[in-house]
Amino acid sequence: MAKGSVRKKGKKWYYRFYVENESGNLVQKEYAGTESKSETEKMLRKAMEDYEEKKFVAKTENITLGGMLDRWVEEELKPGTLSNGTVMSYIGVVRRIKQHPVGQRKLKSITADHLQDYVDLLCFGGTNPDGTTAKPLSKGYLRLFSAVLQNSFRFAVFPKRYITFNPMQYVVMRGKKEDVELFAEDSAEENPTPTITHEQYLDLLEYLRKKKNPAILPIQIAYYTGLRIGEVCGLTWQDINLEEQYLTVRRSLRYNNTRHKYEIGATKRKKVRIVDFCDTLAEILKKAKKEQHRHRFQYGELYHRNYYKQVSDKGRMYYEVYTLQNTENVPEDYEEISFACLRPDGAVEYPTTVSIVCRTARKKIKGLEDFHFHMLRHTYTSNLLSNGAAPKDVQELLGHADVSTTMNVYAHATREAKRTSARLLDKAVGGN
Repeated sequence: MAKGSVRKKGKKWYYRFYVENESGNLVQKEYAGTESKSETEKMLRKAMEDYEEKKFVAKTENITLGGMLDRWVEEELKPGTLSNGTVMSYIGVVRRIKQHPVGQRKLKSITADHLQDYVDLLCFGGTNPDGTTAKPLSKGYLRLFSAVLQNSFRFAVFPKRYITFNPMQYVVMRGKKEDVELFAEDSAEENPTPTITHEQYLDLLEYLRKKKNPAILPIQIAYYTGLRIGEVCGLTWQDINLEEQYLTVRRSLRYNNTRHKYEIGATKRKKVRIVDFCDTLAEILKKAKKEQHRHRFQYGELYHRNYYKQVSDKGRMYYEVYTLQNTENVPEDYEEISFACLRPDGAVEYPTTVSIVCRTARKKIKGLEDFHFHMLRHTYTSNLLSNGAAPKDVQELLGHADVSTTMNVYAHATREAKRTSARLLDKAVGGN
């Protein structure tokens, strides 16, 4: 083991020992300690032990967890190969971590216990340090936090060498155990995937028509195709084949909270898929297209056109969306795009606006108190499965990675459908 020593300079003690440089030669490195000789000697012993094990000495930089996360985002996350949507999600998680006191702790002082306490708060909920109530996060959201913490602490160990080991390797993501009522008198029924009935869908349309709200078309498309909100708003008329009644899902429209821009990006699975649609939606789309032509003449010079602009940042490509009136000069690097879901003045209908409309509607319509846009996707899938659609076909229509995802999330049969399935045995055994 290498030999070291301490010495005092002014009021502060320093420790030093020999390490190998890039050429393999031994060179003496000196690091700042404290005003206490005994504490500095402990730091020396710990540093030499770490060096023997890791072959590097952690930097003496006094960085916080939040500061390390910021550097991870700029130096590794943004220049990396993850999709823009994933990067945006990770940055949102970083922002959440920095708001908690753990984000203000010095990186060198953070232990696995600190991180476990924070992760347990995310898993089970509880009371935040400021006294507010924290609700447990969903499994999907927990996976985001786990990925951010694991990858950023690995980055802190290497290549940054802020710390000598990753405390996240000892942290466990724990799930809350469900209590089971063994002696309840009422019948138990698993919680179904939230859906709406066709009558509730018609009530929603009636509410939107009275308000003359342009969000009606995205909702109609989602109800009959199961598209995600960003996929619906990202549709163009070139994606929609009205003659053969299918649409091509190529992109998603979303707001980038980090760059404060609306952007066009890839779909969740980064794959183009074909979704056939019914006669009802075909008529809805034909009518909408005619209505948009009428609005174009009605608004004249005040009518808007939509464009996208290609922007490169840290080796990552973004496609920003802009809306301009007919009278405005269009920059040379703008490319026009004919979105299908428009407001009456021609401006694109953004996902955030549609989400706000859904939140407002659930306050006004009885029976839709828990309604959100994604429930239309649940409803579409439930309608297909309950009417005999093949799960594999439904998986492809939804763009799921595999059929197990489709069945695990959505295949909650109705009570009557379960009864019908169970009685098939009567036919199989001949009634004996």
